[in-house]
Amino acid sequence: MAILNALAAREGSSLLNILHPEKAAEVELPEQSLTVQICALVDSNGTPKDVADIAAALVGEGFTAIKIKVARRPDPVEDARVIKEVRKKVGHLISLRVDANRNWTYEEALQFSSSVMDCDLQYIEEPVRDEDDIIKFSEQTGLPVALDETIGNILENPLEGLAKFTHSGVAAVVIKPSVVGGFENAALISRWAQQHGKMSVVSATFESSVGLSAYIQLSCYIELQNADICRVMNKEPFPSIAHGLGTYRWLKEDVTSEPLNIHRSPYSGLIEASVDDAGRILEKFQVNHKVILRTFTGEEVHKYQLTVDSEGFSFSINVQEIGPSIVNNVVMFLHGFLGTGEDWIPIMKAMSGSVRCIAVDLPAHGGSKKQNHGTMETAREPSLSIDAVANILHKLIGNITTGKVTLVGYSMGARIALYMALRCTTKVEGAVIVSGSPGLRNVSARKLRRAKDDSKACSLLAHGLELFLDAWYAGELWNSLRDHPHFKKIVASRLQLDDIQTLARVLSDSSIGRQLPLWEELRHYKVPILLVVGEKDDKFKRIAQEMFQEFNHNGKTKDNSLDICEIVEVPNCGHAVHLENPLPLIRTIRRFLKKSKRV
Repeated sequence: MAILNALAAREGSSLLNILHPEKAAEVELPEQSLTVQICALVDSNGTPKDVADIAAALVGEGFTAIKIKVARRPDPVEDARVIKEVRKKVGHLISLRVDANRNWTYEEALQFSSSVMDCDLQYIEEPVRDEDDIIKFSEQTGLPVALDETIGNILENPLEGLAKFTHSGVAAVVIKPSVVGGFENAALISRWAQQHGKMSVVSATFESSVGLSAYIQLSCYIELQNADICRVMNKEPFPSIAHGLGTYRWLKEDVTSEPLNIHRSPYSGLIEASVDDAGRILEKFQVNHKVILRTFTGEEVHKYQLTVDSEGFSFSINVQEIGPSIVNNVVMFLHGFLGTGEDWIPIMKAMSGSVRCIAVDLPAHGGSKKQNHGTMETAREPSLSIDAVANILHKLIGNITTGKVTLVGYSMGARIALYMALRCTTKVEGAVIVSGSPGLRNVSARKLRRAKDDSKACSLLAHGLELFLDAWYAGELWNSLRDHPHFKKIVASRLQLDDIQTLARVLSDSSIGRQLPLWEELRHYKVPILLVVGEKDDKFKRIAQEMFQEFNHNGKTKDNSLDICEIVEVPNCGHAVHLENPLPLIRTIRRFLKKSKRV
């Protein structure tokens, strides 16, 4: 939104004209195209009469559409009584929408629907927990439904995910731009809906006047887009839709010095927002400093060292942590070769509101060091193989939490995470494998890879880190990373690694040529696993597909009902998904945790 608004300001134009350049030239547009109707939002707390009185008051103010939150009571029949009372009070000229937020089981949703058949609902938003039951619910009840949370779960390829919802029972899609990934995705989803004869309803998530002003311009654009589509398809356009922007009434204060003017139109008698007024707010926004209680500068990352003893050696492991101090929702992030825990900090900050996020520097990386005992001449060197590092992390987890963790690992860190997800289930409850592999099946391939990695380790010691990095990042695997605007900064951060001797040993000891392959063990996995690959990483896309086939070799999941392994392909990136395109990865991890019922 900010970028589009900046482009509009540079052009001396409005956000709407950036979205729909033809609008300015279409002087014949009807007057209502420059306003957006607003749907009111009502919570169903209180007695049926209380809620009905609130709804009637809103109708008196000029609202012609009301959305009521349901599924907040233990008995769906009680929710139905509220809706029946509201309909009786406001009459049948008012559009009524209800939103269950996926809180009902299929049976509970049927209970509710059987009691509201005569209430003439415009739609029921997300009536059931399982999205696969949405169409079945509409077919069995005959009631129209709307998608909301379902859209938030298909962001990687929204059109492909929406394909199964072309059914006529799906009457609307509710689009929250801040959830679906911005205005571009919102417009794409809206166009799909309109082409399939469904309403596109823009909805707010309690934004200030600034966000609402942008949403009003987007809502107007969607109305214009609908007119364009209907004209091309030779269809009658939808009547003007009341968009879900009534959250403004729930805010006691606003960050703008001059709040958005949403009012009853003297012409139509309806509650509307002016597109021109919204444009003025965006153009001349000023902060209302009287309501700013404090300035948020970002949550501080807590850094500390933990000592772990393993196989006769002590390691001082550098740990970075952010988020609430909780036991049952801990995510540990593992970086790749040459990386550090710092690589994960932006993703950790984005997730730290509900998750305890922990990143570690693996041995020989960042601030993690082997602690010497005895003289250098007599001290033997510890193994830094994948299984040895996994053993260190297993003990580290015990020092960090009494519960289990979800591992998120990238590349070398992904191999460690996969190893632990298969063999350390007493401490691991799930794993997100980003650009990872279970190893090499072929003995000859492993022997060749050992030789190559040993040669690279010797080169690192002989020629130094700078030349090694030049050769390392010249590889085909990093084609898309080299195009990243911060590539030089990323490489510069790798130059800070100072323990070259141990780093070379990591390269040799943890070589995929020395790692015993885990392919056979994939068939016996016991915890949820998510495979993540970059769209441009053909090699690891192929590996992920082969892994998925092994995970599901018998055509069914662990308990014959719950999908606990899936693949997500992140667009516009290669191997280093977390550095090249972190936002889709954040959404993917959140969704994985939610599906595992931990967020």
